[in-house]
Amino acid sequence: MNSTRRALNRGTSLIEVMLAVALTAVSALGLMATQLWIARHAYAAEVHERAALIADAVAESTHVFDASDAVNSAAVEQWKRRGADAAPGAAVAVLSRGNASVAMVVWPAIRNASAGGQIIDPATGCGDAPAPPGMACVAIAFAQ
Repeated sequence: MNSTRRALNRGTSLIEVMLAVALTAVSALGLMATQLWIARHAYAAEVHERAALIADAVAESTHVFDASDAVNSAAVEQWKRRGADAAPGAAVAVLSRGNASVAMVVWPAIRNASAGGQIIDPATGCGDAPAPPGMACVAIAFAQ
């Protein structure tokens, strides 16, 4: 009776410990991959938001003054310089078509390294024009 009880209370075997450690390691790797995915997509959303704010500021600065005003062109040039703050390699442009204009911010798209370089937030179009390949874009139309 005593030997049977001792056999049941011997503790865990090495196989059980190795299985527990392997399961913990796989779970930790899954959590780390999820955290990386969230960080990449949060950064892509942040860049997209900054670009939209810059495009809106360009539209507002252009809308306040007459299109031929020197102050207007200085304000647009200032926002073009600030466009690089939205994302590395960002460019700001204002396209005029009669009384309507489009403020555009274009930047290199953020790629997902773990998914074979797939673009995280692909742009389907930039205003009326298709988005340049490998680039992300925000366009805001406004009337002057």
